[in-house]
Amino acid sequence: MTGPEVLDVARDAIVTLVFVAAPLMLVGLFVGVAISLFQALTQIQEMTLVFVPKILAIFVAMLLALPFMADTMQGHMARIAARIIGG
Repeated sequence: MTGPEVLDVARDAIVTLVFVAAPLMLVGLFVGVAISLFQALTQIQEMTLVFVPKILAIFVAMLLALPFMADTMQGHMARIAARIIGG
């Protein structure tokens, strides 16, 4: 395997990682910002208030995004397998 091929595989892996992780990270970001805004507006400074809504939101997002995530990872594995078979 040459240097450019290794870089192509690494770049493809990083792009796949970003696509798979992005939905859950974005949901966590938006829920965290919403809870922080709520805390700032109501002056409730409870540190554990963020965790339960964020965990529930990420769990629901995972259930909804799981087919997309599995499809993306399956496509990545198919590309890797094609590279292995192709030599």
